[in-house]
Amino acid sequence: MDTLRSTLQPITHNLPSPIRDFAISLLGDQCYKTLLLDIDPTATQCLKLAISKGLGIGIISASAIVKIPQLLKLLNSKSAKGISFLSYLLETTSYLISLAYNVRQGFPFSTYGETALIAIQNVVIAVLVLQYGGKSAAAAAFVAGLAAAGYSMFSKEVVDMNMLSYLQAGAGVLGVASKAPQIWTVWQQGGTGQLSAFAVFNYLAGSLSRIFTTLQEVDDKLILYGFVAGFALNAVLAAQMVYYWNSPSKKSSSRKGKQREGYAMGSSTGTSATPGKAKGPSTRRRG
Repeated sequence: MDTLRSTLQPITHNLPSPIRDFAISLLGDQCYKTLLLDIDPTATQCLKLAISKGLGIGIISASAIVKIPQLLKLLNSKSAKGISFLSYLLETTSYLISLAYNVRQGFPFSTYGETALIAIQNVVIAVLVLQYGGKSAAAAAFVAGLAAAGYSMFSKEVVDMNMLSYLQAGAGVLGVASKAPQIWTVWQQGGTGQLSAFAVFNYLAGSLSRIFTTLQEVDDKLILYGFVAGFALNAVLAAQMVYYWNSPSKKSSSRKGKQREGYAMGSSTGTSATPGKAKGPSTRRRG
């Protein structure tokens, strides 16, 4: 350990100012000194904090692209099959409340930053789902409603902190409930349709990581219970993704079955798919 310390300390003691300042802002003066200057990995509290911060930054970075595959699938297929708008509505509402609550409570950005990035992507996906469903007016109303709700929750004059705490408790319920329509849609259709596996498994990993970061950095049971419940339902959705992998949906299977049945009936009766001219009675006179 002494050899490693003597090798690393010349580097950690001469870090560029931007990197040093960023590390201090994340870890604090004491843990920065313990982990980077003294290089003491036995300080478990500082080590847990560093892991939590690293996970938080990783989650936020991944959240910037977590819904991109889902967006691309929607845009390429021009279909919202297998995607529940209700699920996105509930999840986006939950994220908007949680974002306002965390900002106004002054919690570290590394513990909630992904909610803002995912919420923006959710809005785009939800609008596309409505558009492809022929509901352009509903899409406009959805965006306007979210904007009004966001303004209200970030404004102390409109929603006080006490009311926002109640909303945060409800946000945990909404976050859990947002998974139920998607789980039901997948089960009902017997397939995942246009649902992105990348998004599903990233959600699962992210929610598990958030349980750890919340325990380490945020002393708030409302947020913790929401992440625990969210992880449980994300696990169900991930299990469905594995179970229905490469499986055609019930609807597409039934359509193919009807087509095969139609072809079989046509061949058994000797009828042709192209209608021919019917023979009429002869009008020719016989001599």
